[in-house]
Amino acid sequence: MTGKPAAERRTGLLNGFAAYGMWGLVPLFWPLLKPAGAVEILAHRMVWSLFFVAAALLLVRRWAWLGELLRQPRRLALVTVAAAVITVNWGVYIWAVNSGHVVEASLGYFINPLVTIAMGVLLLKERLRPAQWAAVGVGAAAVVVLTVGYGQPPWISLCLALSFATYGLVKKKVNLGGVESLAAESAIQFLPALVYLVWLSTRGDGTFGAEGAGHALLLVAAGIVTALPLACFGAAAIRVPLSTLGLLQYMTPVLQFLLGVLYFKEAMPPERWAGFALVWLALAVLTWDALRTARRTARTLAADRARHAERGPEGVPTAPEPDAVKARP
Repeated sequence: MTGKPAAERRTGLLNGFAAYGMWGLVPLFWPLLKPAGAVEILAHRMVWSLFFVAAALLLVRRWAWLGELLRQPRRLALVTVAAAVITVNWGVYIWAVNSGHVVEASLGYFINPLVTIAMGVLLLKERLRPAQWAAVGVGAAAVVVLTVGYGQPPWISLCLALSFATYGLVKKKVNLGGVESLAAESAIQFLPALVYLVWLSTRGDGTFGAEGAGHALLLVAAGIVTALPLACFGAAAIRVPLSTLGLLQYMTPVLQFLLGVLYFKEAMPPERWAGFALVWLALAVLTWDALRTARRTARTLAADRARHAERGPEGVPTAPEPDAVKARP
């Protein structure tokens, strides 16, 4: 993010806060769409997202990017990958929430920063500081504890963490604006989703129109619930580094965890508390290290600016004023 204007950084951070806050509260929405199943909800989510994002593009009149994207097969392939992995993420998450696994879904987003960091090392060849290595190690231990407690790996959590970390990485490579990126992904998702909904309707298994106008409107609203936070996330992903996104996304699992425990009344046996405690310890170490590094970087930049201010336009130290000379000991 070095070198980017302050306004761009602020815009990225504000969009990140908005996206993760809305995602944190979305478990309240998906149960409202029953009796529709997870796959039907997912298909409606993909179909209606395109309509809302297309309306947004018509409003702002931004279409030039589309021709550029179509002329760049590599970027188009990356958009297709992004659409595929976010489809997996959406489907697993909807099923998890409507099947009573909100807490386990929240765990996926708690460990997502650790997965993001691991991807940075493996794919981007980033170097980790000792505290980051410690956080990743504690996070791995937490997964082991939760696996023992569940009697199997927390596959919902792992699937959500891996798919969303991959999505963030791919969007970083695509480098499209939030609305534009979502439009491209929705266009790729649209036809398969529409075909599925038509097939479901011909079998008489679809709930759209069969459960009343209110239910139909809620299914349509899935497009808004999808488009708005994803557009915000897309705007944040191209303006802030993956490490910053990892810090911002703590908002989502905290809100989801509180909803799962306090609102949905999901069970929290001792082994689950132990696993979550280890995850929170890892995130505390990660946050402390990030804040310490940020302060150190700020001090270094301030010192560099001070040294630069003492030099003339050609880098030659300027002659001190007489009063300044007298003031020196």
